[in-house]
Amino acid sequence: MDSRPAQSILSLMAEFANRSPPTHHTWVYRRGVLPILALLRMGATPRSLAWSIAAGMLIGINPLLGTTTVFCLATASCCRLNLVASQIANHAVFPLELALVIPFIRLGSRVFHTAPMPLSPRLFLSAARTSPLILTRQIWLWEWHAFVLWAAISIVAAPLLVLALTPLLRRLLTRVQRHQYPIVP
Repeated sequence: MDSRPAQSILSLMAEFANRSPPTHHTWVYRRGVLPILALLRMGATPRSLAWSIAAGMLIGINPLLGTTTVFCLATASCCRLNLVASQIANHAVFPLELALVIPFIRLGSRVFHTAPMPLSPRLFLSAARTSPLILTRQIWLWEWHAFVLWAAISIVAAPLLVLALTPLLRRLLTRVQRHQYPIVP
């Protein structure tokens, strides 16, 4: 009886036992980074991905709650951006959108010299009871001013984000081409 097969099985078992345990990636890595790596593997260019991610991030923080997905889809389709990358970035910045709604509205009321938005629930309820149409018009005005301010900021911020993201994505592409995938412990 030949001892080579038994020896090779034993050496494989020893090699397997000496391996480090597999790395378990975080949810953010699996849902955010791995799809971007997959897009790079499929042939997306770092520049186009940078524009897609920048558009998704900036559209994702616009102060009109509930409109980001539609805006992101429309912009990505019209500008021929990568839909997946823009939606990943859009959804990744959702907590930032919630945090920036009030600052955008306050800054918009300062820039456009309108009455500041009261943050007291009691004042909102009393205005809703006494004059709901006036309150609705005022909320639309605050939202419009915040949206215009956001658009102005986004026009300036988009190229800056692309300039920051493109080298990062180029480095990721070289690692993907060398099969050296970034691993998060």
